[in-house]
Amino acid sequence: MKYSGYDLDMALLKTFLRVAETGSFTQTAQSMGRTQAAVSLQIKRLEEITGKSLLERTHKKVFLTTAGEIMIAYARRMLTISQELKNRFEESNLEGEVRLGTPEDFATAYLPQVLAGFARSHPHTQLNVRCDLTLHLHEGFERGEYDMVLLKREAATTTEGVMIWHKPLVWVTGDTSPNAKAVVPLVLAPQPCIYRKRAFESLDKVHRQWRVAYTSPSLAGTIAAVKAGLGVTVLPKNMVPHGLTVLDSDSGLPELPHAEITLLLRENLSKAAAMLAKHIIHSLGQV
Repeated sequence: MKYSGYDLDMALLKTFLRVAETGSFTQTAQSMGRTQAAVSLQIKRLEEITGKSLLERTHKKVFLTTAGEIMIAYARRMLTISQELKNRFEESNLEGEVRLGTPEDFATAYLPQVLAGFARSHPHTQLNVRCDLTLHLHEGFERGEYDMVLLKREAATTTEGVMIWHKPLVWVTGDTSPNAKAVVPLVLAPQPCIYRKRAFESLDKVHRQWRVAYTSPSLAGTIAAVKAGLGVTVLPKNMVPHGLTVLDSDSGLPELPHAEITLLLRENLSKAAAMLAKHIIHSLGQV
């Protein structure tokens, strides 16, 4: 079979993804330890290979073109496959059990493909994944129940672990929006939930009255209650499902702090656990 696809350098794809993520040639150059000219040259080379303009440059920001939006999906897939191949050859006989704890909503939205990729690369490892609230996960980690945990982090109070994911939090509703002066009905996870705490603190800060209208320990239950019109909830912006609406500043609701996920690792990790940690950091750094 004859192959006539693009001859793409993985380094070009990595630089392209970083520019797309930061929206800046300067920030990309700083984060990758290169000059801005070198970054620009790599993007130019990628555009020459594909014959397409991938980025639209303005004085303040860099945006993806239509071709760039197509390219970014393929670039992520190609880098993921490249990493899986590297892992497979380097650690093809890796064995052992890895115990991972994670918040349910994060596990639902991001981990399936990440963990599936690791399992394909390391078929002899056993992944033991448990979902729980952040505080419970941290307590379990301290008791030695996990090799690693993904935690929702309070950025202002701790720098514990490796921060691997950072997105804005938003207020989310179904078909109806709360009156700008009415008591805000909330649909939240039970205590101790960081998003629950942030909702309370943000509303209290602007002296907005609230009440908990519905409590659900699962993301599916929370979404169903919001869709049914029982109240509003708090979610990371890129985790808002179809059928729910993000409320803007016109709703009268206050701005929320960003959501952060950190990876906490125990000392003396097994080889299998260390490889999974590396895979998670690499994979989630691209979303």
